[in-house]
Amino acid sequence: MTLKDRLACLRLPAFAAPMFLVSGPDLVVACSKAGIIGSFPAPNLRTSEELGGWLSDIRSRLTEDDAPWALNLVTHSTSPRLPGDLEQVAEYQPPVVITALGSPKPVIPTVHAYGGLVFADVISVELAKKAADAGVDGLVLVCSGAGGHTGELSPLVFVERVRRFFDGYIALGGAINTGEAILAAQVLGADFGYIGTAFLAAEENIAQPEYREMCIQCDASDLMVTRAFTGARASMMKPSMINKGLDPAELEFKVAKMNFTGRQNEAVKPWSGIWAAGQGVGKIEAVEPTAVIVDRLAREYDAAKARTRSLCA
Repeated sequence: MTLKDRLACLRLPAFAAPMFLVSGPDLVVACSKAGIIGSFPAPNLRTSEELGGWLSDIRSRLTEDDAPWALNLVTHSTSPRLPGDLEQVAEYQPPVVITALGSPKPVIPTVHAYGGLVFADVISVELAKKAADAGVDGLVLVCSGAGGHTGELSPLVFVERVRRFFDGYIALGGAINTGEAILAAQVLGADFGYIGTAFLAAEENIAQPEYREMCIQCDASDLMVTRAFTGARASMMKPSMINKGLDPAELEFKVAKMNFTGRQNEAVKPWSGIWAAGQGVGKIEAVEPTAVIVDRLAREYDAAKARTRSLCA
């Protein structure tokens, strides 16, 4: 079975989005065994060598009977790790590589050489066009409502605009937190829902217990989008800022210099105890196993399809 065949046979057409300080090997494996695409971001590890350890671990625990999995790479020009990370990618061959915060061009030859697929995480139509021209296999359209690094466009606009020039895979992110939302993404013209926030309280993730508990307590009104931490727009939980002695009102319009060298000089250290979430955070009620979360999403998805058939009858 080819990789594209495996993507067509997912239990649920969805990615578990890569989340900083949250997604690790156990979550990736649990998602893939539950029938959706598990993923994690390379910056969750300090070095390329450590990245290789995680890639090896995940690869050893999954088979072609499980859903494919994905690695998220930061390709920003300030990141010194990309060459070393690509060496690990070439060796362990994650089926899907998702690029973010930079051009996908440096990644495509390595991944295509072993038959993998490259998706580019984008927040604008202009960036989507550049990624499409570079030759990516898929796009992750990050819309308003997404947690962590987030977009501004409505999914109603973003997918329609991108489908004018791109016929590859589209994964749609931005408050995709239910089975109904996954189906809605497909109705709009996307192929997959891109789900992060629903897995913030998954038992298998590597988030701190306090982070999980805050997700249970918060809803969308507790979020703020700011460029204060990495220079990119990010949706963060205000209570986590307050717990660090920061005033959200003072951070709202602060803009940090984008810097992925690993050397940070700002008084506000990016991501240090400042926790991300998307607008679907209010649906989280408890810490649960990944399989339970995916089961619920699948039931919601099937029920939404049944309602849609009734509406269209």
